[in-house]
Order: sequence, then structure tokens, then C-alpha cells
Amino acid sequence: MAVTSKSETEGKTAEIAACLFLQKQGLALLEKNYRCRYGEIDLIMQDSAEVVFIEVRLRRQTYLGQAVETVDKKKQQKLIKTALLYLQKKRWLDTKHCRFDVLGMDSKNNIEWIKNAFSLDFF
Repeated sequence: MAVTSKSETEGKTAEIAACLFLQKQGLALLEKNYRCRYGEIDLIMQDSAEVVFIEVRLRRQTYLGQAVETVDKKKQQKLIKTALLYLQKKRWLDTKHCRFDVLGMDSKNNIEWIKNAFSLDFF
């Protein structure tokens, strides 16, 4: 039996809250916690014709910066590789437009949503 830490539980709770928030904004859930050899994408959603890959970040204390600021270039590269593999497996690589969003939350459930936080051009 695996032991779940408090931070893991809080992270999963943040992902659920983020998903509900985004669904209220009109996005449709395609997949949660997609994992492959390159990494994990928290949420994959559809926004009109776009496939949206979403990284959810929770930061209880903001004195070190906002949650969205923690998605560095290395994490972006992992997300891009993971997304490309997802699109390839779905046979959507040449047929679907995509974007990468970052959704940050704090301990008071304030949400900061950055659409198009980075792009495939980065890679």
C-alpha cells in the first residue's frame, strides 16, 4: 500500500479544482495525468478546436514567487516532449492545433491562468 504525502494530496486536490474551473470556462476534459517516458501532463483539455496541455501548480506560500513562475525551461521541454508523444499516439500531430497553459493556485484558492504560456517554437 502506497503512502500518499500531504503535498501529493494537496496537489491532486489542486488538479481537481483546476479541472472544474477550466470546465466552467468551457473547456472539455480529454485526459488527466497523462504519463509517458518523458513525463506527465496534469490535464489535457479541448478548447474549441485546440488541444490544451495544462500544467497545474500549487504554491502555499508566495513569498518565493507565484506558482506559475515555477514552470521553468526544463519543465517546458518535458511537457512539450510528452505532448508531442500524446499527439502522435492519437494521430493528431498534423491535424490538431495545440497550446500550453499554466494554471497556478495558492493556499486561498486564488487562480492565475496563463493561456499560451509557452509554445512548440521553444523546442
